[in-house]
Amino acid sequence: MTLKTALSASSRPRHTTFGLALCVAASLCTGAARAQTSAPITRQTPLTLAQAQPQTPTQQGQTFEEEIVPQRYANNPDVDGFINDMVARYDFDPTALHALFASANYSATAVKLVTPSPVPGIKNWRAYQARFLDPVRINAGVRFWRQNQATLQRASEEFGVAPEVIVGIIGVETIYGRYMGNFRVLDALTTLAFDYPDTPNRADRMATFRKNLEDYLVWTRDAQIDPSSVLGSYTGAIGIPQFLPSSIVQYAVDYEGNNHIDLRASQSDAIGSVANYLRQNGWETGRPVVWKIASDAGSLGIAQAAADGKPEPRWPLSQLLRSGLVLDQPDVDIAAEAGTPVTVIDLPTPGRGTEYMLGLRNFYVLTRYNRSFFYALAVYQLGMRVKAQMLATQPGVGVGPSNGNGNGNGMNSVPGNTTAAGTAPAGQHD
Repeated sequence: MTLKTALSASSRPRHTTFGLALCVAASLCTGAARAQTSAPITRQTPLTLAQAQPQTPTQQGQTFEEEIVPQRYANNPDVDGFINDMVARYDFDPTALHALFASANYSATAVKLVTPSPVPGIKNWRAYQARFLDPVRINAGVRFWRQNQATLQRASEEFGVAPEVIVGIIGVETIYGRYMGNFRVLDALTTLAFDYPDTPNRADRMATFRKNLEDYLVWTRDAQIDPSSVLGSYTGAIGIPQFLPSSIVQYAVDYEGNNHIDLRASQSDAIGSVANYLRQNGWETGRPVVWKIASDAGSLGIAQAAADGKPEPRWPLSQLLRSGLVLDQPDVDIAAEAGTPVTVIDLPTPGRGTEYMLGLRNFYVLTRYNRSFFYALAVYQLGMRVKAQMLATQPGVGVGPSNGNGNGNGMNSVPGNTTAAGTAPAGQHD
């Protein structure tokens, strides 16, 4: 039998006590069937997958069918071992946890979405860029900045992260909270912790999701949130900035000052948490994110040879320059920056020559949010486009510490007016 349950795209999870949530879950576990004998069902959920590859949002209310297997994790030996561990380490009630997991669903949809395609996709920077530097995100970013100008300025001064960078991340992730995902986080994390697809990195990914499931249960208990009510991405990322639970525990801050962290409803908490995440991962205040290189054949050849796909800066600038690369940044003090490590960013687009840039330490920090060159550059360029529009319509607006080097920040670093996919879940923060 097929069951379809429509979930409203504008619905928000309710808050309650963890104890009450587990009591409710307990009522569901009577007569729970084993996973292997449960028939798959489908439920409708809005197509708002803002996680593994940020994508163009669908119209409000548009749905797709999520395939699930209910009660798969009742009497599951692996889950039972996890429960015993949670009881021993965090003093959970074992009966309550068994009841909660009996109510968890296996999400076949989440498994499909994290499974790599057997045929590698063709990378297309220009198409990706156009999806994220579109008028919808830019205009929404201006409104978000204006509404939160004081908070962005405070975060910039406290954490040393320019407002446009925070605005860029939140815009790419969820269009400023508009699309935060509608998968039950309990289902997504449980599925990926115990039934991750057969991939070369399966063991590592299962360990990562198991740790996030652990942190999720502790966080919801401590915050008195019903663990079965929270919605997020298909990898369990939550809220306006799409933090996984482990990142919530480690980096989220109460920036609203109400003694409560709420990344799902508080724009202030989201702003402060993103800024704290970047600072804790090594953001360098006032430093550039990217540098442009010249378009001559020699520079492009050196860039192609040095492009190894690794986001960590490791080439001293002087070494690339000695090899023949020419930096198209007249405002850069070559002598002072000779020892600055950089990475070569390659931006392929079918049917045209690959574009190249140099990424600095701050570019690498952006890839810590999502390990993708496309993602990091799209975040940065979106933030710069929003900043440019802010300055054009509101001269003198506070913009916090700059990223240095004037126009060398990369706002127009990729030719053309089309504007900003990731290989790892955005917000996963590995």
